[in-house]
Amino acid sequence: MQEIDWIGFPVAHRSNPKAHGGPYGARQRAVLNRATFETARAEIAGWAGYAPTRLVSLDAVARVAGVARVFYKDESARFGLGSFKALGGAYAVLRQLRAADRPAAEITVTCATDGNHGRSVAWGARRFGCKCVIYVHETVSKGRADAIAEYGAEIRRVPGTYDDAVRQAARDAAANGWIVVSDTSYPGYTDIPRDVMQGYAVMVDEALSQTGVPPTHVFIQAGVGGLAAAVCGHLWETLGESRPRVVVIEPDRAACLFESARVGHAANIGGALDTAMAGLACGETSLLAWDILEEGAADFMTVTDEAAFACMRMLAPQVVAGESAVAGLAGLMGAAARPDLAKALGLDASSRVLLFGSEGDTDPELYRKIVAG
Repeated sequence: MQEIDWIGFPVAHRSNPKAHGGPYGARQRAVLNRATFETARAEIAGWAGYAPTRLVSLDAVARVAGVARVFYKDESARFGLGSFKALGGAYAVLRQLRAADRPAAEITVTCATDGNHGRSVAWGARRFGCKCVIYVHETVSKGRADAIAEYGAEIRRVPGTYDDAVRQAARDAAANGWIVVSDTSYPGYTDIPRDVMQGYAVMVDEALSQTGVPPTHVFIQAGVGGLAAAVCGHLWETLGESRPRVVVIEPDRAACLFESARVGHAANIGGALDTAMAGLACGETSLLAWDILEEGAADFMTVTDEAAFACMRMLAPQVVAGESAVAGLAGLMGAAARPDLAKALGLDASSRVLLFGSEGDTDPELYRKIVAG
C-alpha cells in the first residue's frame, strides 16, 4: 500500500446532537421496516443473476488507520450494472408495474440521474417490459450516459445540476403521464423512494452476514441521503442498541446533509456542485432520508475530490472502485490521521469499520485516467 499524507487532505466534521442510542422508532419505521425489507429481499433474491457481492478485508488499510478491521462491501459486480443502485431502481420499477392497471408495454418510467440510478431504472424497464426516459444533467459524462442508453432508454440532457434534472423529469412526467422512479424524495413524492431505499437494504443485510461480528463503525457516503439512510436504518432496526456508529461522508463541494446537520432540519444548498464524485453531486436532501439520519447518524463529514482519487489509487488493482465508492474510505483515513477527530469518533485499535464500495468503474475511461494519476 502506497504512502499517503492524509493530513494533506482537509476534512470537516460535525457531530450530531440529535443522534441517540434508543430504539428504532415509529418515524423511522414509517420509512423502512423489516416487513417491507423481507418483501424486497424475497423478490430481488429470485432474480436471475442474483448473488451476494463480495466483502473484502482491507487489512493493510486497517493497519494504517490504526483499527482492528476494515471491511469493504464491493458492489462493482452487482447484476453486471457496476453499482449497488441495481438493487433499488429496478425493484421500484417492478413494484410500480405490478401496481398499474395497464400492460407494462404502455407504461413509461423516468428519473434523473448522475449515472448509476438511471442505469438501474433503465435495466429494470428493459427487464420488466416498459419504456424509459432518463434525464442527465450537463456534467454527467458521456460514458455514463451511453451506458444507460445501452439498456434502451431515451436519454435527455438538461442544463444545470442533478437537482435541475430532477425537476425537469418531474415536470415532463406530469405532462406525459409517466411514472417517476426517483431515489430522492420531496414534498408530495415519497412512496416510490421508499421502495428504492428498501432495495438497498439487501446489500446491508448481506454485509452483516458476511462480517461475522457486527462493525463498530460505518463510514457511508451520501448524495441526497438515500443510501446512507438505508444503511443506517437497516443496521439500527436489526442491531438495536448494539448498532455501529454511523458517520455520513459527503464531497466538500456538495454537502447538503452536512448543512442539514448544521441547521437542524433537511436543507438544500445551491452552487455548481462540481465534485468529481459524480454520484454524490446533490444539493437537495431527501426528506425520507433525513427522517432516519436526523436521529440515526452520529456524525457528518466532508472530504475532497483529491482524497477520493488517492483512495482509488490505493485500492487498485485489488479493488476497482469509482469516485463515489471511496468517499467513506476517504472519511475514515482523514479521521484516523487526526488524533482528536479519531478520538471524537471513538476510533481505536479495537474498532471494526464497514465501508460500502457503492460502484466500480462505471466510467472506465475516467477511472483509468484517475488511477494512472
